[in-house]
Amino acid sequence: MWKPRIGVTIGDPSGIGPEITLKALADEEVRAAAQLVVIGDANLLRRTAKQLHCAFDVDIWPFDELVAAFAESAVPLEPERPILCTLDNLPQPVGKGEISPLYGKAAGEYVEAAVKLYQAGIIEGLATSPINKRSLLLGGYSFTGHTELLAHLTGVHTFALGFVSAALRVVLLTTHLPLSRALTYITKDRIERMLFLTHRELQRWGIRRPRIALAAVNPHGAEGGLFGLEEASEMIPAIEACRRVDPDMDITGPVPAESVFLRAVNGEFDVVLCCYHDQGMIPIKCLSFGEAVNVTLGLPFVRTSTNHGTAFDIAGLGVAEPQSLIAAIKLAAELVRQGQDQAGELVEI
Repeated sequence: MWKPRIGVTIGDPSGIGPEITLKALADEEVRAAAQLVVIGDANLLRRTAKQLHCAFDVDIWPFDELVAAFAESAVPLEPERPILCTLDNLPQPVGKGEISPLYGKAAGEYVEAAVKLYQAGIIEGLATSPINKRSLLLGGYSFTGHTELLAHLTGVHTFALGFVSAALRVVLLTTHLPLSRALTYITKDRIERMLFLTHRELQRWGIRRPRIALAAVNPHGAEGGLFGLEEASEMIPAIEACRRVDPDMDITGPVPAESVFLRAVNGEFDVVLCCYHDQGMIPIKCLSFGEAVNVTLGLPFVRTSTNHGTAFDIAGLGVAEPQSLIAAIKLAAELVRQGQDQAGELVEI
């Protein structure tokens, strides 16, 4: 089976990212699914491997040398071992469980390097280990997370945060915003764009006619306006507008949030478009914590991530579980393969 080249960033160097990256590299199913290009710091990973008593079986390339060598076809396209693209941008030693501008800057630089590797044709998809948002801001990046940073780096204006598990798929209309502000984003225009984006991306994933449920924001779907106006004034007009453009779009809603996730789990819907962060995150984490994978919709390449944070409280203890990152890498590889099958020009929404 053809194995796509998947980049893997190590995330915040002070968190569990380096540890779970090394553990994922040792997983036989991961090695079978993808050609791996790790983006991080060679010295940090070497020390982490020594602490974990695990193998450090990688071909090390400095970033600039890797890009130049690949352009000259000097890098094997099917390496026997994973490639480590090292930036060597950290002071030594690295502390564990610390909020730091140095670590936030390093984590941001790994993401920037990953985008450049994609643009150079070296990787075809990306799986990211967790970053600390506070450290990222202190490190000079004015973004609240991976999703917004990646959209900025790729010039994408319409994007969304999604989560995929065996039990449930959700897409978020808004990401990391205070609830009071998120409610102001529930507009016809935004919902319409997100419905089109969700429809297109699920088709790229191999679902020919995605069944989309739009979750209501008010109790009981507002009961005809008794408990709110957003459903009637913004959501229903957005659904109707989508159907006028593409009558084949399968959209149900707005569906009361108290029932929509159960209906999706029971197989009635392929995905639920949620109005705000916690509306989607609570059910996905209750049903699939440690197994769900974060997927960014709308980027020019596949990007997946863990569904957990940096876990500063256990960083450096050797007890971090790599299952979420393993699932992210495997899903990234599968979505890249699905994208090849559904090959076509991306249209900006």
